[in-house]
Amino acid sequence: MHGRCPDRLLEDLYRQVLEQMAQLSPIVQALPPTAALAELKGALRYHGVDAARLGEMLRVRVISRLGVDVRVGIGPSITVAATASGQITGPGGVLAIAPGQVADWLGPLPVEALHGIGPRQAQALHDYGVHRIGLLASIPPATAQRLLGGRAGRQAADRARGIDPRPVIPRTLPATASVHRAFPQHTLDGAAVRAALLDTVVTLALQLRRRSQAARGLTLTLRFAGGTTWEKARRLAEASAHKDDLRTMAYWLIDAAGLQRGRITAITLKGDDLIPAGQVAEQISLDQSREARLVAEEVSDRIRAKFGPCAIRPATTLLRVS
Repeated sequence: MHGRCPDRLLEDLYRQVLEQMAQLSPIVQALPPTAALAELKGALRYHGVDAARLGEMLRVRVISRLGVDVRVGIGPSITVAATASGQITGPGGVLAIAPGQVADWLGPLPVEALHGIGPRQAQALHDYGVHRIGLLASIPPATAQRLLGGRAGRQAADRARGIDPRPVIPRTLPATASVHRAFPQHTLDGAAVRAALLDTVVTLALQLRRRSQAARGLTLTLRFAGGTTWEKARRLAEASAHKDDLRTMAYWLIDAAGLQRGRITAITLKGDDLIPAGQVAEQISLDQSREARLVAEEVSDRIRAKFGPCAIRPATTLLRVS
């Protein structure tokens, strides 16, 4: 089963869609940012229904619980299922292709509809008169290899025949953590924006350390008056939960926005691809100033743990809105 969520779906909703799929099948593979695969062999026996019925169950649950419609393709292989979900024209629906229907169903479709065929490959096939998947399936594999290259041509020829031995590999989304700050009014003050950003850095770093996690990257999202947003992500040199490292990257991200006269209403800082803190290699630093700041950070963590999270706060009077 291949599910496609709406474009630009919020990550939290996408995670909840994955949870709904996991309730139907124990083998779910996330395909960020908005798609996912599920192996249905065992699920069919467990639920005692056919594959199309499982697809309908997923769609109804997602609509009723999350208010999101999904396009669900079902087939005997990943390629067929993903191609089927791509052929659903509405905002949602279920299209199930039985094993005996694969050749007849794929044949009339344009080659660019075959999952895994990119625009350049489709154009190369068109240049040689191969416009339909059925024609691609009928030409010798060696010919497809000459047109598209060795491995790509072999894969395209196999998938046009419905042959795709790839298994569904269980994979969840990497863990994330985010901090949101909204301004009480639209602001053009760069100092105020930077102070709010520092506040999010401190809060996010503290959150990560409490959870014994470290972030491999950061994503900064700015929301402007009128509802438009700006977003940029970047990987850290090394996974970290220390304020110094996160602040340096956060300042780089805000500088990349090139703010001039934009009226900002909110900022969100997200730690991406979280890993357990125990997996982060600790290196001896010769920077005494950094070592002193890390010791101070550890002391401040103990103070907050004893007297509460507001015992120490960054020097900002901005309102906190989660």
